[in-house]
Amino acid sequence: MRRLKAILAASTVLCATAAAAEGVKLEVTHWWTSGGEAAAVKALADVFGEKSQNEWVDGAIAGGGSTARPVMISRITGGDPMHATQFNHGRQAEELVEAGLMLDLTDVAEAEGWRDTINPVSLLDSCTYEGKVYCVPINIHSWQWMWMSNKAFADAGVAVPANWEEFVASAPALEAAGKVPLVVGQQDWQARGAFSVLLVAIGGTDLWLDIYANKNAEAVRGDAMAKVFEAADTARNLSANSNVGDWNLATAKIINGEAGAQIMGDWAQGEFAVAEKVAGEDYTCLPGLGMNEVIQTGGDAFYFPKHDDPDVTAAQKELASIMFSREAQVAFNLKKGSLPVRGDIDMSTANDCMRKGLDILASGNVLPSSEQAISQDTEQQMRDLFIEFFNDKSLSTADAQERMAQLIEQAD
Repeated sequence: MRRLKAILAASTVLCATAAAAEGVKLEVTHWWTSGGEAAAVKALADVFGEKSQNEWVDGAIAGGGSTARPVMISRITGGDPMHATQFNHGRQAEELVEAGLMLDLTDVAEAEGWRDTINPVSLLDSCTYEGKVYCVPINIHSWQWMWMSNKAFADAGVAVPANWEEFVASAPALEAAGKVPLVVGQQDWQARGAFSVLLVAIGGTDLWLDIYANKNAEAVRGDAMAKVFEAADTARNLSANSNVGDWNLATAKIINGEAGAQIMGDWAQGEFAVAEKVAGEDYTCLPGLGMNEVIQTGGDAFYFPKHDDPDVTAAQKELASIMFSREAQVAFNLKKGSLPVRGDIDMSTANDCMRKGLDILASGNVLPSSEQAISQDTEQQMRDLFIEFFNDKSLSTADAQERMAQLIEQAD
C-alpha cells in the first residue's frame, strides 16, 4: 500500500510538472476578423508565443464590437470567463470592474512604469478605477481620417482632393464616372463615426469638447452644430448608393477604385496593407478631412477576467506585460494601422499615413474618444440616431440636431 501511495504521489508531481512545462492555455477574445485585423492579431500572438511558454487560444467573434461585447459580458457575468478580452478605451467595462470581476494589474503597471511610458497618459486613466489599473492599452485608433482611391479620382478626371470642401466639389465627376462618391456601410457605428469626424472637422475641437466633456446641450442646438448637420446631410446624399454592410467591404470599394472616399478610422490601413496598396500612390489619407488635423485617442485595451487558479493569474499578467512590450507594440500596430501607446519606440518603418498620425500625436493635437466621455448606453443611443439619419432622409437635420441635444442633456 505504501508503495502504491508513493507511486501515486510521484505521478501527481510529474503531472503537475508536465502541466507547468506545457504552460497555460489562455483564451483571448476579440472582434478582429477582417483580413488586416487577422494579420495584426497573428503578429501579437506570435510575439506572445516567442516570449512565453503559455499558449494563446484565439477567440475571435465575428460581427464587430456591437456583436461581440454582449457575448463577452454575458460569459464574464455568467461564470464562464475567458482569460483576456478586448474592449475599447473608455467605459465599456466599467460595470464589470465595479462588480469585482476583473483582474487588478496595478503591480504589473507599476513595475513596468506604464504611467511614465504611455502617451497620452489619459489612456491609462481610462484603465484606472479607484486608483487601480484593470486593463492594458494596446493601441491608439483614431476615427479622424478620410481614405481616398487615387484610381477613382483618376478615372473621374479630377485631382485627389486636399480637404472636405474639394471632395464635395469633386462628387459630380465621380458620379459621372460611375463611382460612389462616399461609401458608408450599414453597421450603426459607421454612420456614428462618420458624423463624429464631420463634427471635429467642421465644428472644431472646442465644440466637440463643449458637447462631450461639458455635456452642453445648448452647444448642440447652436449655429455651429447646424453647419455640422448640413455637412452630414451632404454626406448621406453622397453615400446613398453605397450598398455595402461591413466596414471592410466598404474599404474594399476604395481599394478596387469603385468609390472615391470613405470616412473611417485608421484601422482601414490594415486592409490596404493586406491588398499590398501603397500609401501616397494607390490611396491618399486625409487626417481631419484636411480641415482640422486631430487625433482622437480611442482604440483598444485588454481586460483580464478573474480566475481562481494562481497559475492562470500569473499567465494573465505575463500576457498583459508582453502586450505592452516594445516588440508587441511595433509588430501589432504596423499590421493594424494604429499608433502605439508607448512613446518610447522606433516606428521608422511606418508608412506615409501612419507618419502623419504620429506627427499629429507628437504635436499634442489630440482629443479623447467619445467612449471615454459618455456611457455605453448613451453611445448606443447616438449610434441608433445616426444610422437612422443616414438611412432615412425624411429625418430632417433640424430634428436630428434636437434629438442629439436631448441625448446630451440625459448623458451620464
